[in-house]
Amino acid sequence: MDDLAIRTEGLSKVYGRSPGVRAVDHLTMEVPRGVIFGFLGPNGAGKSTTLKMLTGLLKPTEGTAVVAGHDILQQSIEVKRRIGVVPENLNLYERLTANEYLELVGRLRGLDAETITARRSQLLETLDLADRSDNASVDYSHGMKKKLAMAGALMHRPEILFLDEPFEGVDAVSSRVVKDLLRQMVDRRGVTVFFSTHIMELVERMADIVAVINKGNLVATGSLAALRQQAATDGDASLEDVFLELVNAELAEQDMSWLTS
Repeated sequence: MDDLAIRTEGLSKVYGRSPGVRAVDHLTMEVPRGVIFGFLGPNGAGKSTTLKMLTGLLKPTEGTAVVAGHDILQQSIEVKRRIGVVPENLNLYERLTANEYLELVGRLRGLDAETITARRSQLLETLDLADRSDNASVDYSHGMKKKLAMAGALMHRPEILFLDEPFEGVDAVSSRVVKDLLRQMVDRRGVTVFFSTHIMELVERMADIVAVINKGNLVATGSLAALRQQAATDGDASLEDVFLELVNAELAEQDMSWLTS
């Protein structure tokens, strides 16, 4: 088995007619199996576009990628069998209840009825959705919808889990439960978790490996210690300091005395 969960070569996405807007620019990177991989960047950096290409939701303009040992273009069905995805836009079939939604997901994934019932019950309890499992998700809060999407992504025990801003709107207790569960999946089963976010603290606490993307370009990748070295910051520098150094952020000084005085 390939030691890499994800490998990209020159992966690019251009929106619009030539010259267009290059959202991702010749992205080449490797993600080992059995790690939590934090994909960090400011808003509009290309995080969601990259994740959509890797999961088959968006066709690249250029380049290639291999996910779970299969080419995303030539073997897209094999890729989708092996991954779970919580995308930016959840698309939950909101007229279905949580129970109905997870049953549908289980059937689409080829699970038998007994397995669907058992896993659905456990996931709903773990994610604190059991009490509302007979309600249509259209009435759920954003955080509850995010948790239901997470449950759907986990139903078939994926090899690789792709999460786009996974904890946005999710309550603190459920966030902690999910983080602990993800770590156990990685440590015990060798699952790979690829999550994109702009929240520094989340990456600092969760990620084994961090990649920084800015304006569609991969700026750096490695452990936090390696990123500190690349950014030429001291060993105690926070991820925020490292990130700002790597993306050459210029903090504009404005006269805001009208607001602060």
